[in-house]
Amino acid sequence: MVVLLFFCAFAKAQEVPASTLLDTETVTAVSDQDPYEPLRPAKAAFYGAVLPGLGQLYNKDYWKLPLVYGALGSSIYAVSFNSNQSERFRTAFKERLAGRIDEFTTVNEDGTTTEIFSDDALLNGQEQFRKRRDLFILVSAGVYILQIVEANVDAHLSQFDVDDELTLGPAIYNDDMGQTMNYGLTINYKF
Repeated sequence: MVVLLFFCAFAKAQEVPASTLLDTETVTAVSDQDPYEPLRPAKAAFYGAVLPGLGQLYNKDYWKLPLVYGALGSSIYAVSFNSNQSERFRTAFKERLAGRIDEFTTVNEDGTTTEIFSDDALLNGQEQFRKRRDLFILVSAGVYILQIVEANVDAHLSQFDVDDELTLGPAIYNDDMGQTMNYGLTINYKF
């Protein structure tokens, strides 16, 4: 009995319908497709860590390079600006404590001085610019890390097969019973 079932299954497996045969023109060889590189995301992240924007260049996303350098440049400029302003207020406060005329004190024609900022205002200004500087240091570090992560994710996603066999699209169906329209999304996969 088992032998008979084996022969029936074997004979059934040997039958190939004509509709399942493929033409040689429609079959693409594995060597014709882009090779899958498992280390591509790691390389992109490494290049982005070595030099900001290099990971985007490795992924051939040249349009992202001005965005990376614009974000890094503006945040580094903000660090420098706030650091300089904090130092100006700090120097002025030190000069005032030493009894000298600082940049925020004007000398009138009659020899008297007028302070533009009080001592408390100088301390508050120094503290505010220092806090902003520290914040923009964190922003700069965040932009640097973000461009590394973006290069890694982009390299990883660029290896996915995104042909027309898998589609996501809107679906609108008419409900015959209730005379209403039903809306939704459909996922279609073509074999």
